[in-house]
Amino acid sequence: MATQPSPEKSQQSTGKHRVVVIGSGFGGLFGTKALRRTDVEVTMVAKTTHHLFQPLLYQVATGILSQGEIAPPTREVLSGQDNAKVLLGEVTAVDLDAHTVTSQVLGRSTVTPYDSLIVAAGAGQSYFGNDHFAEFAPGMKSIDDALELRGRIFGAFEMAELGASRGENVDHLLTFVVVGAGPTGVEMAGQIAELAHRTLKKDFRAINTRHARVVLVDAAPQVLPPFGKKLGEKTKVELEKLGVDVVLGAMVTDVDERGIEMKFKDGRVERIDSVTKIWAAGVAANPIGRTLSEQTGAPLDRAGRIAVNPDLTLPGHPDVFVVGDMIALDNLPGVAQVAIQGAKYAAKEIDNRLKSKPSQGPFHYFDKGSMAIISRFRAVALIGNLRVTGVLAWLMWLALHLIYITGFKNRVTALLHWFVSFIGRGRSERTTTEQQIFARSALGRLKRGAADLVSDPGAYDAARAMLETTRRAELEERAEEEARLTDAGERGVPVEQRVG
Repeated sequence: MATQPSPEKSQQSTGKHRVVVIGSGFGGLFGTKALRRTDVEVTMVAKTTHHLFQPLLYQVATGILSQGEIAPPTREVLSGQDNAKVLLGEVTAVDLDAHTVTSQVLGRSTVTPYDSLIVAAGAGQSYFGNDHFAEFAPGMKSIDDALELRGRIFGAFEMAELGASRGENVDHLLTFVVVGAGPTGVEMAGQIAELAHRTLKKDFRAINTRHARVVLVDAAPQVLPPFGKKLGEKTKVELEKLGVDVVLGAMVTDVDERGIEMKFKDGRVERIDSVTKIWAAGVAANPIGRTLSEQTGAPLDRAGRIAVNPDLTLPGHPDVFVVGDMIALDNLPGVAQVAIQGAKYAAKEIDNRLKSKPSQGPFHYFDKGSMAIISRFRAVALIGNLRVTGVLAWLMWLALHLIYITGFKNRVTALLHWFVSFIGRGRSERTTTEQQIFARSALGRLKRGAADLVSDPGAYDAARAMLETTRRAELEERAEEEARLTDAGERGVPVEQRVG
C-alpha cells in the first residue's frame, strides 16, 4: 500500500523578511518583480512553470502563435532577480495563524513559511454549476485549454474531410459554437471565421471550409456589455460581416458531445448540432479564496471573489494581500491591469513597512481602457470617453499587446507571426495531435490525476530496495553460470557431447 509523503519544508530561510507570492500570472509576476530592490526573500509558488499572457490564448488555439511566445518560463523571466526563487506546486492550503502555505505537485507536499503573503492565484472558468459541460466545451484559461481547442478546431476540419469523402453529412463537424460574447468570445469567433473563410479555403478537396458555420451565443442582450451599447452594436455588425451568427438572449442549458441546447426568454428551446464548442462565458475565483474566507470571515461574492480592505489586505491580517481576479472591491473588473496595479501596490506597501515609511493609503485603480480584436484590421477600443473602431483600434491593440508580451525574443516572433497571419493567409502553428484533444479527459478519469501515474516517494523507495535485492541475486547467479560454462569448456559444444 502506498504511503502518503509527509510535507517537506522549503529551503532554509536567509533570515530576511519572507514574502510568498501565490501565482505566476500578471499579479504574481509583477508583484515579484516589484520587490527586486527590496531587502526581502521572495518565493513564488505556482502550479505552472510559465507566466501566461492569457489575453492571447485564443491565438494559440487558432494557430497564430505558439504557446512559448505567450508563456515564457517563469524561472527565465526571474533569472536575473537574485532575491526571488520559484517553487512548482498547486497551493492546497493557507494557514493564516501559522503563516504557512502548503503546495502539492504529483502527491509531493511542500510547506513554505511567510512573513508577508501576496495571493494572486487568479480565476478559472465558470460553468455556472454545470461543470460537466467542460468535457465537451473547454474553456480558455490555460495552455492546456488552448492546445486542446487547437486540436479540436483543426481536427474538426480533418474529420469533415474524411466524412465528406465517404458521402456523409458533415454539417455538425463544420459548425463551431462559442459560448460567451465578452472579449474572449468575440476574438475567438472572429478568428475561427477567418480560419474557415480565408486561411483554409484552398487546403481541402471534399469540403468547402467557407461553408463552415460559426455561432456566437450569449444570454446577454448585447455583445461586449462592458464596452457600452454603441461599441457592442458595432462589434455585432462586424462579426456578422465576417459570417458569424450572433445569437443573443439565449442561455445554454445543456452541452453534450454532439451539440448544445439553448433556451430563450420566451421559453423556446433550440439545439445546435456541433462537435466543436468553446466556453468563454463566466469566471470563478480560485478556491483559495474560500479557504481565506473561512479563516477571516470575509464574505465571498457569487463568483467566489473575497472582500478585502481598501489597502487590499484581508480583515485582521495586514500581512496578507489579495490582488487581481480574486478580489471583490469597488466593482473592479477582472482584467490584467487590476492584477498588475494591485500587485505593484502590495509590493510597495511591503517595502514601505520594512523602511518604516507611511502607508500609500487606499488602493486606487487607474483604468487604461479596454480593447477587443474582431478580426484582422477590425477591433474596438474604449479609453475613457474615447471610442475607437476599425484599423486604428486594431493597430492600438497590436501595439499594446506587443508591449506586454514578456521578453524581447517573444515580441519579435509574435510580430513575425502576426505579419504572416494578418497580411498573408498562413498560420504558423497548425500542428495538432490526438493527445492534445484527449489527454485532459484521460487524466480526469484517474482518481488523483497525474499523481496516479507516478509512485509515491515511500512506495518507490520500498519497491526499489526489493528490486535491487532480487536483481543482485539474479546477477550473481548469472555470473556463476557464465564462469562454469567457460571452465567446463561447454561453450559451443552440443549437449549430447558434453562430458558428465
